[in-house]
Amino acid sequence: MAGYTGDIGQATIPGQRAKELWKHTTVRRHVHPVLKRTLAEMAPGLERCMYCGDNQGTDIDHFEPVRINPLRTFDWHNHLLACSLCNSHLKRDLFPISCDGTPLLIDPSSEDPAAHLHLSLAAGAYVKLSDRGEATIKVFGLNRPILIRGRRRAYLATPPLLNRWHEAFVKGDLDEAADWADTIWEQPTADVVHAMFHQAVTPGAEDVFADESETLALLRDPVIRAALLRTD
Repeated sequence: MAGYTGDIGQATIPGQRAKELWKHTTVRRHVHPVLKRTLAEMAPGLERCMYCGDNQGTDIDHFEPVRINPLRTFDWHNHLLACSLCNSHLKRDLFPISCDGTPLLIDPSSEDPAAHLHLSLAAGAYVKLSDRGEATIKVFGLNRPILIRGRRRAYLATPPLLNRWHEAFVKGDLDEAADWADTIWEQPTADVVHAMFHQAVTPGAEDVFADESETLALLRDPVIRAALLRTD
């Protein structure tokens, strides 16, 4: 990868050279597949898009676009798995910058979005907590109706799944428990599950789960949290 970056750095028109190399047959056959496999292992759910969390991740996105910084075209830390909608139709070459020159988009592979975004579980919508959260919601359309609907469905589906996992775990059927764990985390919009676990132990949790005391108890159960809470 360093060789490609060096080539780009020496080019008369770095951006043009970066695009040529990225689309070169050798790179597409030997570099892209390895990147996609590795990114898929990092992605939420069943290889979901790292931005919307709903669609299948089919594209390798350059977080900082090639047009803006061609020297990061082959930078591993600049690659994310994205769906074609988020990558090619919504984000494209958009990369908003704050007045101090720092990126406004959240990089979900290197930082916790919870510092900038709050997921309203009952509504299924994201609420901005910062300028970066606002920009990320806008660029990726995180509150488009289909995503809100999917998150609300996941919020309703998760408590019964937690119960089934707990029942299997208590009776000692670890294979069945593992199947239910995979079912919980491999739902589309896995951000809902993360948000539920996170908000269950934050101030005001009783208000968030006001009519769902059983769900709150499950999310706070130390056995469940130790076995199921995933940070990858």
